[in-house]
Amino acid sequence: MSGRLRIAVQKSGRLADKSLELLEAAGLRVLKGANELLYRIENAPIDLLRVRDDDIPVFVGDGVADLGIVGLNVLEEHMGERAAKPEQVMNLGFGKCDLKIAAPTNFEYRGPRSLQGLRIATTYPHVLSRFLKENGVSAEIVSMRGAVEVAPRLKLAQAICDLVSTGATLEANGLAPFDTVLRSEAVLIRAPRAVEPELQKVVDSVLLRFRGVTASRGAKYVMMNAPRAVLPEITAILPGAGSPTVTPLAGSDDKVAIHAVCQESVFWETLEQLKAAGASAILVLPIEKMM
Repeated sequence: MSGRLRIAVQKSGRLADKSLELLEAAGLRVLKGANELLYRIENAPIDLLRVRDDDIPVFVGDGVADLGIVGLNVLEEHMGERAAKPEQVMNLGFGKCDLKIAAPTNFEYRGPRSLQGLRIATTYPHVLSRFLKENGVSAEIVSMRGAVEVAPRLKLAQAICDLVSTGATLEANGLAPFDTVLRSEAVLIRAPRAVEPELQKVVDSVLLRFRGVTASRGAKYVMMNAPRAVLPEITAILPGAGSPTVTPLAGSDDKVAIHAVCQESVFWETLEQLKAAGASAILVLPIEKMM
């Protein structure tokens, strides 16, 4: 694999498909071969190492892979006190979930101090230990490999610390979330050592494309006409937009065309507000690519 950039991605699990979708959205054509551990990028000198999510921070930290896509929860837990730590480059905007403290619904939670002296079951002992230490709480951590939500019912622990996305699993086990330990999503990480000089351009291209895909996800291109006098009001209404592009309309001294990229959702209510402010001919278009 000399002369090729190596990116570690999850072989299976909740981030596996999303990671491949990100690569394809960035224009990197993935070739799936007979070897399920190694995929290749057809149009760039890049190999994909498909491994367990727990191994990705180690692979990148030790330089086996140059880049990696992994959940922040996994990164924080499995790095611990390792000397060789990967650099967190950017958030990728998918795989969002929260690592939360949860307990039976009748538990009286008044903040982290409510956990003092309790047994807490988790698959994230390092992250939980850091949370307890930061809040001055002494509690016993019960490490489990899975099915953490059953621990209170089996009397293994009085509370748990586990990933929560919808909360349905907690509810099914008579538990309720009470506090957030870590907000997680997929992140891009980079090896602490420099890549070979000829591959630095490949790294720069991958980062540029990933940032473009992430920035364009959910973004909209909004166009409208409006009186020049209401331009400040229009700008204030546009969600997540910077300074819009404003050009005069042919044959009209007091009206302008306004173009803006909105990084937040544009709802019907937004269009109604723009209309009420004096805008007309309002168009909202999806953005396929942005750099």
